[in-house]
Amino acid sequence: MTIVPYADKYRDDMIFMVLEAKDALGRVPTLNEDLLCVKEHYKGRFWLALGDEGRVIGCVGYEPFGDGAAKLHRLYVKASLKRRGIGSALLETAEEHMRRDGYRYAVVHLGGQEYYESKQFYPKHGYTEYAPDYMRRELG
Repeated sequence: MTIVPYADKYRDDMIFMVLEAKDALGRVPTLNEDLLCVKEHYKGRFWLALGDEGRVIGCVGYEPFGDGAAKLHRLYVKASLKRRGIGSALLETAEEHMRRDGYRYAVVHLGGQEYYESKQFYPKHGYTEYAPDYMRRELG
């Protein structure tokens, strides 16, 4: 696995992976508009995990969120490849760049019941709840 900054040549493959990941969670696989214009929306703050064949197997991005914080978005891993460290590697990459950009906190919105995996994943990485359905971690 390799983690690379987003490039438009991976757009369709990434979108397919996200829709497949949502379907595996039992969600209606709809497309978030920010994924149609990643470069413009995330301004260089979006990464892809690529498998050995160069196909997208995960993604994550972030954007500024209040005073000293950045909010994580679109952390998805290909459903058949979960629990292999891909999500952790993507999270570490995003947090590393947040630190470089001077952010003190990483924030994530957990969403509804269908995001049960997120509610298990983030606490394992040091995130704690600070508001209903929101977790954060000091990047120190």
